[in-house]
Amino acid sequence: MKTGVPSYKKIWQVSHPIILSLLAQNIINVTDTAFLGRVGEVELGASAMAGLFYIAIFMLGFGFSTGTQIMISRRNGEKSYDKVGLIFDQSAYFFLALGFMLFLLIYFFGGPLLSLIVSSENIMAASETYLKIRVFGILFAFGNLAFRALLVGVTQTKALGYSAIVMAVSNVILDYIFIFGHFGFPAMGIGGAALASVFAELVSFIFFIIYSRLYINSKKYSLFNFPKIDLKAISQTLEISVYVMAQYFISVATWFSFFAVIEHMGERPLAISNIIRSMYMVLVIPIMGLSTATNTLVSNAIGAGYGNDVLKIINKIVKVSLFSVLPIIAFMLAFPKFLVKIYTDSPELIAETIPSVYTISIAIAIFAVAFIVFSGVSGTANTKTALVIELITLVIYLSYVYWVVIIREWPVELAWTSEYVYMFFLSLFSYWYIVSGKWKNKVV
Repeated sequence: MKTGVPSYKKIWQVSHPIILSLLAQNIINVTDTAFLGRVGEVELGASAMAGLFYIAIFMLGFGFSTGTQIMISRRNGEKSYDKVGLIFDQSAYFFLALGFMLFLLIYFFGGPLLSLIVSSENIMAASETYLKIRVFGILFAFGNLAFRALLVGVTQTKALGYSAIVMAVSNVILDYIFIFGHFGFPAMGIGGAALASVFAELVSFIFFIIYSRLYINSKKYSLFNFPKIDLKAISQTLEISVYVMAQYFISVATWFSFFAVIEHMGERPLAISNIIRSMYMVLVIPIMGLSTATNTLVSNAIGAGYGNDVLKIINKIVKVSLFSVLPIIAFMLAFPKFLVKIYTDSPELIAETIPSVYTISIAIAIFAVAFIVFSGVSGTANTKTALVIELITLVIYLSYVYWVVIIREWPVELAWTSEYVYMFFLSLFSYWYIVSGKWKNKVV
């Protein structure tokens, strides 16, 4: 009997290059945080505020990339290979226009917007230095997103791992040179971290261009023809993407709001939270890779006519996700001090960060379920519903953060229990929607 449920081997084949890609990309975050933790707590806190502000804007592009990936996956599942190139080429035009507009927004208005939220003058000055340099990488970053959507959409994800390794190695070397000033370069501090990231994104973009020309069957997929702009084709992708773009932007903006609240607690709690953020994003990489694979496998299955297998696919990937994070959680609980020492050599900061490590270790287990199920909702192309689920969940999340930090004035480790609330309600609403079957009438 034919089925759309992938084997565990197939899930791993699709997921592991994405996981490697995300791992290497997050090495950039870890390296920046670890190096800046040895420059000073102001720089450590500023990299959190400026970095999250940049990522919130960047997520508009990431959302469009997810919509592009869903469209390409669906056409790939239908074996309409010639339409893949049309979607990619027209999406590239949109990425270029969006990237240019966001560059202007961040370069000219990023600092003033950030100053409305950040209270510390020291953190504000360092954040503005970071943003003024970091913004120059946004067009390269969007180019990378376009290629990522293509490769994941046609399930040829191996190149993502190679690209990410190139990016990570480049960033580590350039961080060492630019932040501390080696090989004749001046010590740039937080500005050096931003410059290293820009060059790392450029190197990755060049890699994708070369790889795609050599190893992707451009004739089969009608790629790189770059015909005149087709607004209808762009709007079809945007119809799916716009809700994902809004969802990602609001999600990261909400997390930015969390850090803005923490910043008012002082420079030490903000430094702790930046360490926890960096650690958290690395340790959930297996889940993020599997969630991207969920998008692709669900969309491909529906395109191939196996819509009834969607819940089975999601449940199977949830099992893989939970199994993948159990060793991570055990390691966090056993060696919290070792993990924190990667980011700082300050005994006081290490001691005050460890309780938050224990807090997020439990959050990772809930994350392992929630994000897979939520990605299943997006994979059905019902991105408007996914946005509604996200919005309702974030209202609950922010209410809890306000209660814990502002009203109760609890310490930073208890502020991080907000992740429990967010993930629990995200999984609850998402699973209810998938089980309801209301997504089955969606046509893309």
